[in-house]
Amino acid sequence: MKTAFKTAVAAVALSLTTAAAQANNIVEIAAGDKRFSTLVAAVKAADLAETLSGPGPFTVYAPTNDAFAALPEGTVATLLQPENKDQLTNVLLYHVDDRNLPSDMIPAGSNYFKPILASERLCITAGADGVKIADGTGQMANVIIADIKADNGVIHVVDKVLLPGKRPACS
Repeated sequence: MKTAFKTAVAAVALSLTTAAAQANNIVEIAAGDKRFSTLVAAVKAADLAETLSGPGPFTVYAPTNDAFAALPEGTVATLLQPENKDQLTNVLLYHVDDRNLPSDMIPAGSNYFKPILASERLCITAGADGVKIADGTGQMANVIIADIKADNGVIHVVDKVLLPGKRPACS
């Protein structure tokens, strides 16, 4: 019985080590999930794939394809045009924090967070009903999946594309 237990413990330890060795960076995780195909296309068009594949740490508030589809018609196509690369880059950098912020490190209540787009702020509210993010338009995004762990940080999936603008009100 002890031998079987030791074998089982060794097998679990080996599988955990293998899983850790196979973990992916943020871009690889997003690229492997069809819900993020628009985000991945945008990251590539903005030449941010290499940066977000780097050592980080990063927290990415990752909009789904449905979040991009909810933008006014033609917005995504316009942002993906080479002449709009700076604007696209700003929108994407508004979704990235240069820290590893798993959901348990987001303090309760409403707090300002500084994304990599340094001229802007996000108001992130954590409460009993989940985590919400107010962007520069005053609109709210919901974190619909939290804590997708990557080698170089964490992904929180959001249901809205965050857009820069005026500093959001934090209540």
